[in-house]
Amino acid sequence: MTWFDDLRTDEHEAFERPRRRTRPRTKDRPDYSDAEIGMVVTVDRGRFQTLIGDREVTATKARQLGRKGVIVGDRVRVVGDTSGDEGTLARIVEVEERSTVLRRTADDDDPYERPIVANADQLVIVTALADPPPRTGMIDRILVAGYDAGITPLLCLTKADLAAPDELLAAYEPLDVEVFVTSPGSDLRAFWTALAGHRTVFIGHSGVGKSTLVNALIPGAKRAIGAVNEVTGRGRHTSTSAIALELPAAADAAPGTRAGWVIDTPGVRSFGLSHVSPARIIAAFSDLAAFTQDCPRGCTHVEGAPECGLDAAVERGELNPERVASFRRMISSGQ
Repeated sequence: MTWFDDLRTDEHEAFERPRRRTRPRTKDRPDYSDAEIGMVVTVDRGRFQTLIGDREVTATKARQLGRKGVIVGDRVRVVGDTSGDEGTLARIVEVEERSTVLRRTADDDDPYERPIVANADQLVIVTALADPPPRTGMIDRILVAGYDAGITPLLCLTKADLAAPDELLAAYEPLDVEVFVTSPGSDLRAFWTALAGHRTVFIGHSGVGKSTLVNALIPGAKRAIGAVNEVTGRGRHTSTSAIALELPAAADAAPGTRAGWVIDTPGVRSFGLSHVSPARIIAAFSDLAAFTQDCPRGCTHVEGAPECGLDAAVERGELNPERVASFRRMISSGQ
């Protein structure tokens, strides 16, 4: 090695940058297994009212949840001040896995899904028989969303004092959807029995009497009631956010018994179904699904679909044509 090599080596070493000391990265995440678990009962401007036991706690969403949404019905893990005292604020740090999610889109071309409620097992579609008149297209679309989510649908027809229910009863009888007919002051015991033991979400467009029904089922709910616009025939939005309300237990129930939950939602004027696939809908009808095994790939099962197994089953007399027609009318609402 020459004196020039020694000089070059020394110069190189002189210009080496000192190494920065950094903390070693860790993949360990905080353990929230001991955090209290509650149910989100309503959401208002970034504040989540969460029921933990018998305490209603106000909470915010922790930063680590990122863009993960928290909606009414979610079971969540909460840390911080969970006393529920006035002025206290807790943090939602985890969202438990959901059993169901009811979703809609703004319209059929909207790719953005809007989750409405989590963990419901029943869906009541509330529609008026008059003032405003019933919209079967809307009923069908909400039915499709319910079947897609794996939620059992019921139909509640209100304002029976203004119009007869016969036509709608005939339209939905082939689908085996349980139907309840109500009017102001009517006996709701049979309807209460259908709700007891369930977590039921109420959906309907504005002005159909949804809030009136909730107030009758749950004394003290004090849900705002709106009138129908005489010019447009549409109802006004009176509820601005979804809220979970506890269904009162029967008079002879043991103290502390919870009969179920009713989740009231704001009135809707449209119900997009761009997130729904026909395959998930047909799966909710086991008797029909059995005849679609040999359908061509991608079959929509609507009327006129080539080589659809439903047509062949009707021709053989193995399926009720009225049931198939009602099913097709319903799924066609989302096509």
